[in-house]
Amino acid sequence: MADDNPFPNSPVMPEMFDGGKVIQFSCHKGIACFNACCKNIDIILTPYDILRLKRRLGVTSTEFLELFTLPYEMEMDGIAGVKLRPVEGGSACQFMSDEGCSVYEDRPTACRYYPVALLSMRRQDEYVDRNAYALVKEEHCLGHLEPRSISIDDYRKEQGLEDYDELARGWRQLILKKKSSGPSIGKPSKRSLQLFFMSCYDIDRFREFVSSASFNALYDIAEDERAQWQADDVALMQFGFRFLRQVLFGEEEGIKMREAAVEERRRLVQDNRMRLEHEAAEKLARQEDDMADD
Repeated sequence: MADDNPFPNSPVMPEMFDGGKVIQFSCHKGIACFNACCKNIDIILTPYDILRLKRRLGVTSTEFLELFTLPYEMEMDGIAGVKLRPVEGGSACQFMSDEGCSVYEDRPTACRYYPVALLSMRRQDEYVDRNAYALVKEEHCLGHLEPRSISIDDYRKEQGLEDYDELARGWRQLILKKKSSGPSIGKPSKRSLQLFFMSCYDIDRFREFVSSASFNALYDIAEDERAQWQADDVALMQFGFRFLRQVLFGEEEGIKMREAAVEERRRLVQDNRMRLEHEAAEKLARQEDDMADD
């Protein structure tokens, strides 16, 4: 799998494995390095991580993003990601306690995977992403010295990662589509970037968006699907991934637009095109008049 290495320009070339790779690792409260990895965090959150944590804490997604996260650019002038915000003035996780993680049952994907790293990749000639794994070894971590052997597949099951990975797949595919498309789809507009951020990370604000009169004047959504969104954050999140694939990448995702709204948009586009052509013609005429006067 060397040709698929996601770090082609990096001096660090991680060895990649499939899920059958057997690792030696165990982390528990009695180990000498307990909590060490939580004292200096750099944790990327998936949309499903945010759903779990905001529900655990009893806050809205908007409040969770403001209080517990930091946005970052995944690429220059590109789509945004979200990281867990450390404690004020430090680098430790806000959820760390002497007893360990205070949100352990709803801990983020990255915490569940440690010390395994998930590498999600897609070749240019493929339409699906493929997973590989790498092993992270840090000097402070003594878990690698514990006498327990387990395959990566079994470790993922133990850590509850199968559901987490499946529910984040749509988000990872969006990121891979953007990165693999590169300049072919152009630089995203500010509105597109805001739409991506809201749809992926701020699920409560996205629910307000898809419940708005303007959205429903444009899109023809079945009542049973709309009712499911109101009751189920996960269903709404997955609709958001479909919605982004359709509006950002032009993929057919079965989200129907109302014919009257489509015709109105076409009319507005045509009117705008005619206005621009008229303004260009007037500008050219003025330039010709100025040249004639000279």
